[in-house]
Amino acid sequence: MREEAVHDGAVDAVERSMVRLRRGMSRQRLGKAAIRGHNLPVDVQVLHVVDVVDEGPDHDGQEMSVGLVATRLGVDASRGSRIVAEAVKSGYVRRVASQADGRRIHLELTDSGQAVVEATRRTRHEHFAKAMSDWTDEERAEFARLLSRFVHTYED
Repeated sequence: MREEAVHDGAVDAVERSMVRLRRGMSRQRLGKAAIRGHNLPVDVQVLHVVDVVDEGPDHDGQEMSVGLVATRLGVDASRGSRIVAEAVKSGYVRRVASQADGRRIHLELTDSGQAVVEATRRTRHEHFAKAMSDWTDEERAEFARLLSRFVHTYED
């Protein structure tokens, strides 16, 4: 199977496209566009924290912790703690005592944080809709289905 994948033109095209997407993401183009377009007084790293907190925990019974935020962002616990603290200081995230264990805290979005989520989603939606503006409804639906399937399989 591995040998086949090396010579598969479709896999090669996906790999090259993913590299281009990653480069664009590393430049934080969409986050910066959301900040400019909606005049958000927030750092791009704080936007990442807000996004992760908005996603919620991985499963029932789990709470959104600083550690989970750090893991999802791919940063160490110390860096995760600093950027979560910045999100709290900015008023987009709040620390709340855990219902399961009062010694622990979990993270929730504030109303301002929810407004940031909505603004960034609008920006992303606008950019993605523009990129697919000349696609048929069927093409868009098929792309959504296949991309979701790819991401789900890739993450496993």
